[in-house]
Amino acid sequence: MSAAAYPYRGLTLLPQRAVFQPQTRTLWIADPHFGKAASFRALGQPVPRGTTDENLRRIGALLDAQDARRLVVLGDFLHGRAGRSQGLFARLAAWRGARPELDCIVVRGNHDARAGDAPPDCGFESVDEPFALEGVEGWHHVAGPLEPEGPLILAGHIHPVIRLAGPGRDRLRLPCFCLRGREIVLPAFGEFTGGHPVDPRHWRELLATTGTHLYAIPAGPRILRRGAQALRSGHDDDSLAKSPRGNDDP
Repeated sequence: MSAAAYPYRGLTLLPQRAVFQPQTRTLWIADPHFGKAASFRALGQPVPRGTTDENLRRIGALLDAQDARRLVVLGDFLHGRAGRSQGLFARLAAWRGARPELDCIVVRGNHDARAGDAPPDCGFESVDEPFALEGVEGWHHVAGPLEPEGPLILAGHIHPVIRLAGPGRDRLRLPCFCLRGREIVLPAFGEFTGGHPVDPRHWRELLATTGTHLYAIPAGPRILRRGAQALRSGHDDDSLAKSPRGNDDP
């Protein structure tokens, strides 16, 4: 059976590629890469339009659904200097102006270091990592293994996706959350970001998302084959809905 949300250590992981922290009514996302499509168009590349509006619509829908009072972006808010435009900043400011009570924090990532912060009138406060909030630390990227004890870590940067293989040479490539002890890496939120395949053996558990449901995928090729078959057929599979260790197990 698939899951529409996945509890983990007091947080709720959502199939829309976000994490909600009920205690502080905070929505966490990673890697929207605003302005990326414009950056590619500046280089003469034919890329889709409308990604900024769609990203903002999705964020707004999640904030409303969760009744969130704070948004934290875990890095790469802006893609690059070539994507900085008055049109982009006007859209961000208009979206922000419609939500004056919302607290918006951007934890700077590697792309933000090159692109620069959004202008102040856009209404997003940029800070260096980590951003601490009630037992959770927000980072863009965490390098190296973590000590067992400490705050829960949320990060982005790697744009994780999982490759699933099934019978008949079926192949699926889905965004995923990566769980390992007190570390959670979020999938990239942006509509036009791409993804990096991760090795399940390097993580305690992966949560593949179809956008509406989450599938818990423990390490092992047999589970990956079963996962692809279940997703292709549209049938639920109990092995994907629950980890053998339980949702809240570190």
